Amino acid sequence: MIRNSFSRLLASPREPSGFADIAAPLPSTQSRTAFNELLDLLRQLDTRYLGPEWNNQNHVAEGHRSVMHALFTALAVVFDADPERPVFQRSVGPTMKHTGDNADALYYVAYIRPDRSYRIRGNTAGAVYTSISLERGSDGHRSHGVARVINDRELQAAPDGSYELILSPEPHPGHWFKLEPHVGQLQTRHYFEETYPVAADPTKVVPLTIEPLDVPGPRPTPDDAAVAAGIRRVINYVHDITMGMPPLLQPERMPRWVSTVPNQFNPPDKPAADLGQSAQDAAYAQAPYALKPDEALIIEGRFPKCAYASVALWNHYLQTYDYVTRTTSRNRKQTTLEPDGSFRMVIAHRDPGVPNWLDTEGRTEGLIFWRFFLPEEPIAPFKTRVVRVSDLTQSGA
Repeated sequence: MIRNSFSRLLASPREPSGFADIAAPLPSTQSRTAFNELLDLLRQLDTRYLGPEWNNQNHVAEGHRSVMHALFTALAVVFDADPERPVFQRSVGPTMKHTGDNADALYYVAYIRPDRSYRIRGNTAGAVYTSISLERGSDGHRSHGVARVINDRELQAAPDGSYELILSPEPHPGHWFKLEPHVGQLQTRHYFEETYPVAADPTKVVPLTIEPLDVPGPRPTPDDAAVAAGIRRVINYVHDITMGMPPLLQPERMPRWVSTVPNQFNPPDKPAADLGQSAQDAAYAQAPYALKPDEALIIEGRFPKCAYASVALWNHYLQTYDYVTRTTSRNRKQTTLEPDGSFRMVIAHRDPGVPNWLDTEGRTEGLIFWRFFLPEEPIAPFKTRVVRVSDLTQSGA
């Protein structure tokens, strides 16, 4: 009987109860409009961003990976962002690489309103450098400037590393910092100099909370407008760190600490204040490398007295190489110094059997990025030269 009933159901010309007419027009909603705008952006990223307009035509597969990381971060961090009830979210990691990440650092971001007051509680947790940057920009947009940096020298941390501070437009009792107009996000940096990259450690967490001083009450139930706004924050975020960035290594648009000459560095320097999401306490140096399969780049220099220093390898999209299973960056604790206190980094496609090797993953071209936080003295210029890997291997020099 059941079989006969099922046969009659299949033969019936009527649509089974509970199934919508797939030919009927879809209802128009704000979220559907925003969702299609997101689809349009993803199409443009494929047809424009990953092409000659942004000089990415030779890095398409890696570009798609970069876009996926940006989208993943946007969905995790900004889709449900609520400046009335902010939460610090980790914004960079092994599967969220963008805008120049670092193996030795944990980064968190929270979206706020400049006309509200907040209390932040945290702990330095053993970091050699901690800071909270007050960034201009909101609605998921990439920061377009740094209003202020509060570093660990100002946090007044207790002996156990804990600290508390207030951010508000007007003076407030306690450890208070002024919240300037147009500040819409907080970016925190927690740098560690360990023998193993902290960013690769899933158990490493920095205690960090933020709460509004004026309790806003429960979060409203997401409605059509709220979901659409969340999707558009995702659009803003993904757009700004892809198509919102200029093509890489255009000399006329690069900061003076960025070299466009392969295997040569400009003097390290601090970033301009209008360079969003940059660490104002740091000096940077960046240069491309270009190495044949049998070549190695030797970089000689000295670490200045500073809070933190490191070198890292990045791809064309400012993403770190794999620091979980390879050695693609080195801080001072991971570096073997020469008898006179200088260092010699060796960038090569295979292990040459000498100290301080950085693994290119077989990439014949990429980027080299140096960071020096709170330098207390001038940074000596780097000396570079390209040699044959076999010469290094044979001599051990």
